[in-house]
Amino acid sequence: MARFDRFILLAEMRTGSNFLEASLNDLPGLRCFGEAFNPHFIGHAGKSEMLGVTMDERARDPLSLLARMGEKAALPGFRFFHDHDPRILAHCLPDPRCAKIVLTRNPIDSYVSRKIAAATGQWKLTDIAYRKAARAEFDAAEFEDHLRRLQAFQIEILRGLQVTGQTAFYIGYDDINDTEVLNGLAAWLGLEGRLEAPSGALKRQNPEPVTEKVANPEEMERALARLDRFNLSATPNFEPRRGPAVPSFVAARGLGLLYMPVRGGLEDIVQGWLRAAEGSDLLAEFTQKSLREWKRGTPGHRTFTVVRHPLARAHAVFTRYLLGGGYPKIRQILQASHGFDLAGGDGYGADRFHADFLRFLGFLKANLAGQTEVRVDPAWASQQRVVQGFAAFALPDAVLREEELEAQLATLLPPSGAACPALPAAAPAPVALAEIYDRDLEDAARAAYPGDYMSFGYVRWQP
Repeated sequence: MARFDRFILLAEMRTGSNFLEASLNDLPGLRCFGEAFNPHFIGHAGKSEMLGVTMDERARDPLSLLARMGEKAALPGFRFFHDHDPRILAHCLPDPRCAKIVLTRNPIDSYVSRKIAAATGQWKLTDIAYRKAARAEFDAAEFEDHLRRLQAFQIEILRGLQVTGQTAFYIGYDDINDTEVLNGLAAWLGLEGRLEAPSGALKRQNPEPVTEKVANPEEMERALARLDRFNLSATPNFEPRRGPAVPSFVAARGLGLLYMPVRGGLEDIVQGWLRAAEGSDLLAEFTQKSLREWKRGTPGHRTFTVVRHPLARAHAVFTRYLLGGGYPKIRQILQASHGFDLAGGDGYGADRFHADFLRFLGFLKANLAGQTEVRVDPAWASQQRVVQGFAAFALPDAVLREEELEAQLATLLPPSGAACPALPAAAPAPVALAEIYDRDLEDAARAAYPGDYMSFGYVRWQP
């Protein structure tokens, strides 16, 4: 049985995909059908039909073209770029019977090559005598946008392969003329045939060093020096991705409001406010199906969530879930293995509370980095991750903040004169954050939640 039914060559413009396609098409039994799902043409520039399938028919049913390819070759395939029909990527990426070939090239080389091709109008070269020369004008903003698109596409491919347990054959631009590498690709595809040499049908158009191909090399070098090539400024994030948590959403039918709670935040207060404004019970326990039905039946609905300062949220979680008697198994682990007191009671004053709370913030830093045996609970998962999880189903229309919550909630009410109730009072904590706040707690909270501080713009906590 053949290893694969088809292949997809994942590349971008000016990465050498034409070169690679020409060589692959010299292998017996394999046929690459060009950019079969390019939205502007079908297969190759100027073509509006392939294998009896028109562009209109392809738009209605892209899988019909895939089926036609399978009738014409033992191992059919095509080239796919980031802006091609996304339905095809969604179909092929999780399919283990579809081989993935990933072709890459230095992004600055592909950018400059594309600029030259656009300037000369020469996208392929078959005879060096007809080569057209030009120098590209480097544009820093344009290149950074080019780089972001490439990186986003590569991350999408990588994650798609990871979550389905697949691997791809990676090949670089400099290897597409290496016969041994090409024959290694043929072996990986499960083909018996081998190449004696790469295809000579196409010629490299711009073999000069990149600094000789741009009109403003000094500006290019200054712009590239600003880029964080190794992503040194990024904060590593080992926290698990979170789902949308749809069952936790609550809706006020008469107000057309849907609240997406961030656990460990102000859930009880916001739900109390919603209930008072609605004047009746709220709708809850949604499934994705029932929530879609509610959205369709509630035109003009608004969705919102509420975030709060990471230190204040951690204090509330510590007070409610650990001192308050929640999560007994986690509490036991923290006492036995992490040196927590958590005794509570009359003798548990501000000093002991401060020591345990500071220790809890250190635990959160390790826990969110995957360094503890305890699960990352939604109550203390980073707010950044929680909101990202919402986006898997629906983005909130508004992200409100605790310090301005009452005024911001009032703006969500419909203009029909609905009364705006006051926010319910929060339950008093055994030890208020203002009573124990110091720089050590602030620094520990920032170390545990750097993404929340950055994403939501938080500075030092203010009582």
